[in-house]
Amino acid sequence: MKFSFKLILILLITKPVLAQSGSEIYKQLKKINTLSSVLYVAAHPDDENTSLISLFSNHYSARTGYLSMTRGDGGQNLIGTELRESLGLIRTQELLEARKLDGGQQFFTTANDFGYSKHPDETLSIWNKQSILSEIVYRIRAFKPDIIIHRFDHRTPGSSHGHHTSSALLSEEAFHLANNPKAFPEQLKHVSLWQPKRQFYNTSWWSYGSKQNFEKADKSNMIILNSNPIDYVLGRFNSEVAAKSRSQHKSQGFGSAPVLGIKNEYLELINGIKLDSNNPFDGIETEWSKIDEGSNIGLLIEKIIQDYDLEKPYKSTYQLLDVYKKIKALKNKHWREIKSKELELLIMNSLGLRIQFNTNQPTGVKKTIIETKLELVNPSPLKVSIIKIDGDVSLNENQIINQNILWHKIKNIVLPEKITTPYWLLENGDIGNYKVSDEKLKGLPETPNPIIANFTLNIEGSIITFPIPLTYRSSDQVSGEVVENFQLLPKITTKLNESVIIFNDDLPKKVRIQVQSNTQNTNGLVKLV
Repeated sequence: MKFSFKLILILLITKPVLAQSGSEIYKQLKKINTLSSVLYVAAHPDDENTSLISLFSNHYSARTGYLSMTRGDGGQNLIGTELRESLGLIRTQELLEARKLDGGQQFFTTANDFGYSKHPDETLSIWNKQSILSEIVYRIRAFKPDIIIHRFDHRTPGSSHGHHTSSALLSEEAFHLANNPKAFPEQLKHVSLWQPKRQFYNTSWWSYGSKQNFEKADKSNMIILNSNPIDYVLGRFNSEVAAKSRSQHKSQGFGSAPVLGIKNEYLELINGIKLDSNNPFDGIETEWSKIDEGSNIGLLIEKIIQDYDLEKPYKSTYQLLDVYKKIKALKNKHWREIKSKELELLIMNSLGLRIQFNTNQPTGVKKTIIETKLELVNPSPLKVSIIKIDGDVSLNENQIINQNILWHKIKNIVLPEKITTPYWLLENGDIGNYKVSDEKLKGLPETPNPIIANFTLNIEGSIITFPIPLTYRSSDQVSGEVVENFQLLPKITTKLNESVIIFNDDLPKKVRIQVQSNTQNTNGLVKLV
């Protein structure tokens, strides 16, 4: 007799999202004026070089993503007893906390961390190479990086963890396939071909066995970056940001401290355009002039930066709204969508808007009714009014939001027919891969919040919609305000009292199971399958 059990519920607790400070808004202005992207590729959570991710994101102002092949299910756990899928959930959240600090974006494939592998041939046979390669090509075509950097060496199979080398091999192969219309042509219904300009291997002395060997190595094909400049606007060295980011990998014991002084990172050119300088973007256009109708937008943003008032960022709103209209009219879909979303967030932060969609209970079940509270505060002197609120809550409203006066409404909603479960655990996968049928979800770090209130506002004559997810907020005596993602649960959840049950013969054996009803007046029959 064979039993199969799976528990796939997790409550995610997050820190309250605070509006940006005047200095952070200034940094975001610089980022909006930069059109460049970098994708870092490795195998596991904690493989990423947070120094480089922070450097590209915060100092080069580039869109910077980390593509991890796995969620780290096969690792160990320093802070608890969770292993396998439960550990993968924890390490996913650790990565998301790290990206909040270093400014990167997080992506995954459906490859499973099945444990240590001695050779990439073994890894790729278990992972299903073509399937994972397809996902990497899709991410390149969607993210459109100018530069790809992989953490491990694709030329040394068998010298390191098979997952590590496999991530580099797949990254190198995907570099050549992303612009090939014959490679995974079904993707071209959703994304377009793309050719990254350069691909680097993020090498260091440990790849050469010792610092002495590395000193003797030929570095003619490498560039050297000081990854520890100081950011005077925010008053911090890059290593301070990187160390805080890396220290989020708590389950793996990766807490680290910042270093002072120069810290060199070495990038070996693997593919792409030769460099004439130490600048990884040498010869790559990173300004608005790279796209049609972009030059004028760049000039307008430069003017906003020059006129920026650190203490009163809302003064830039009129100019930002003008830029927003021009970006929304761009023919270039890729940058239109990216920069309009960045600008919407920047306008919200410049005004200091606080928009919330809350409920007084942490969980609910489909088709049941819950009470929600909608809140909005506009601390700026600019004219802001609500036009409507729609999505999972419907509210016809034509209300001016007076300066610093709280607007709020109570609204009951019927919960949708969904379950808030990590999407990669919804179906039975195998040892090497999670099974994800919904192609739109593949690569995302977590399941998007399915309950959204769209606040459509009139800001000084411009119409902008802000999607706000439903959250459960509570006050803890120790932690203060705690914000949890609202969870949609099944009507009934079950859990075995024992995680391991051993049958040493063919005789029946009693097992205990906890059954919890998440709605009132539920009845049914429990069977082992």
